[in-house]
Amino acid sequence: MTGGKHDLQKARPAINEEMPEMMKTMNSATAVGETRLREAISRLQGADTWVFDLDDTLYSSETKFFSQIDRRIGAFISNLMGLDPIEARKIQKSYFSRYGTTLKGLMDLHDVQPDDFLNYVHDVDLSQLTRDEALVSALKGLDGRKYVFTNSPLEYARQVLERLGIAEFMDGIFDVAASNYIPKPRQPAYDRLVSAFNLQPAKTVYVEDMARNLIPAAKMGMITVWLCTGEKWGAHEHDPEHVDFEIVDLPQWLAGVAEGRA
Repeated sequence: MTGGKHDLQKARPAINEEMPEMMKTMNSATAVGETRLREAISRLQGADTWVFDLDDTLYSSETKFFSQIDRRIGAFISNLMGLDPIEARKIQKSYFSRYGTTLKGLMDLHDVQPDDFLNYVHDVDLSQLTRDEALVSALKGLDGRKYVFTNSPLEYARQVLERLGIAEFMDGIFDVAASNYIPKPRQPAYDRLVSAFNLQPAKTVYVEDMARNLIPAAKMGMITVWLCTGEKWGAHEHDPEHVDFEIVDLPQWLAGVAEGRA
């Protein structure tokens, strides 16, 4: 299991003067070996679609913004089952691990209505998120269609994009309701995404902070990018064979891609 930022720096393959200029710009990315790096960048050059996870991906995990939602999930379970916070937390993480989202576990085992859960846990203070000028600049310079693929609800996703200043760059949002509440990393969610936006997986780049959510995308032939935040849950079920790039700074990496493709 890959560790934090320092581990990624150590794992970076050598980029020498004989490599194409595009490779030299990828100084925030790693791939497994020089050959795989060349292959991944070659595929990246032909990509025409970008799919981004939302939480802890399009905004930095360092904001700790998602902790608001995390706490409210625990509170929902505590209220529902009459449990103390510690026991509620255990159930929350158990369902997340087994079902892909806590919501799916609550739906399957406790007949919870998804809107009741989603409305409660996403009733958070969005002022913690601010316009990200580096990300705005990177997305503005990046050619291709751009979508958000999230286990969160649509209106919340729209609000987050507006706060970050990047809503205008997104061509669509595929939320948890669009997948009929089947969450990542379950395969049907990805199948529905591809169908909804008429994606060509081989020309689609998928960026995600949860390593296990990249596995179905990789099996479909997408170019996968793991944003390593150093969080334990982000590295859960990490499999290097299903990760084309590991990065630690999304705006910087996207800017490098745009420069290399110019």
